[in-house]
Amino acid sequence: MEEKQNIRAEESGKNAEVKSTPAPTAKVSEKRPFVLSSSPHFKKPGDVRMIMRIVIAALLPAVGFSVYNFGFHSLITIAVSILAATITEEIVNLARKRKMTITDGSAVLTGLLLAMTLPPSLPLSMVVIGSVFAIFIGKQIFGGLGYNIFNPALIGRAFLQAAFPIPMMTWTIPRTIDAISTATPLGSFKFAKILTPYYDLFMGTVGGCIGETSALAILIGGLFLVLVRIADWRIPLSYLGTVVIFSGILWLINPVSFPDPIFHLFAGGLMLGAFFMATDMVTSPITPKGKWIFGIGAGIILVLIRQFGGLPEGVMYSILIMNSVTPLINRFTRPRYFGEIKQ
Repeated sequence: MEEKQNIRAEESGKNAEVKSTPAPTAKVSEKRPFVLSSSPHFKKPGDVRMIMRIVIAALLPAVGFSVYNFGFHSLITIAVSILAATITEEIVNLARKRKMTITDGSAVLTGLLLAMTLPPSLPLSMVVIGSVFAIFIGKQIFGGLGYNIFNPALIGRAFLQAAFPIPMMTWTIPRTIDAISTATPLGSFKFAKILTPYYDLFMGTVGGCIGETSALAILIGGLFLVLVRIADWRIPLSYLGTVVIFSGILWLINPVSFPDPIFHLFAGGLMLGAFFMATDMVTSPITPKGKWIFGIGAGIILVLIRQFGGLPEGVMYSILIMNSVTPLINRFTRPRYFGEIKQ
């Protein structure tokens, strides 16, 4: 009996030791190089396809007006850009032995957005080059959809602007075939102080890029994206609001040298950039505060380039510059966890 009691005592002592031993805890690094938003973090592939299709549908009013304004050639440019983008994406997928992604619509959207930022008279060979560059350098070189730092369509346009500056600044007069104008409304004011009527700017009966001329058509699609919550309202509101305030201050200081805020809103690619480029989910901040910072920064950069830079337009550069600081914005605007101590 005594031996059994001793054995039980020893076993109970061992169990007590086991229970008193603290469970190993996972070491959590204090450094957080990546910022996570609230769940869900993973979505079904169908969600991506749905988003892309909604954005493409929202661009249809601007596409339709481009055909009316510049003729059937603008539709050919759009088709060639989309075709080159999708083929490039699938070639890269085959080379990397990845599954086909043509059905998710991301390459189609990239090709469409790039075409919307191009002059109607741009040679089709240059359109193909821009689409290939947008997909390969702007998207696939970073790892594909969701990993790119910059907006791929704007990367393609930036390359074309640097490689072919003269064709990229040659504009077709609306509803003509061969008539060429060398100035957009922004260029006319910057270099000749000629102010285009607001009605023409709003409706789009002016020279410019394929999908940027009609503020009305873009507003229809852009507001639709905001209403269905595909585009976060904070970015376009802060972007456009900053442009209005900053340009308004300059206009009040010197109305002869600086155009008024209404002109800035409707001229150039601001509307297209604010609703369809700056709101890109991959290349814009994930936090509400970060979205405000992104829009304000883009607005300030845009006005500085338009008013004091060598080029009349700066939407592309303002968005790309803010794309580059988006990881930093995410880092400093992330919400703190409960109980986290500020260091």
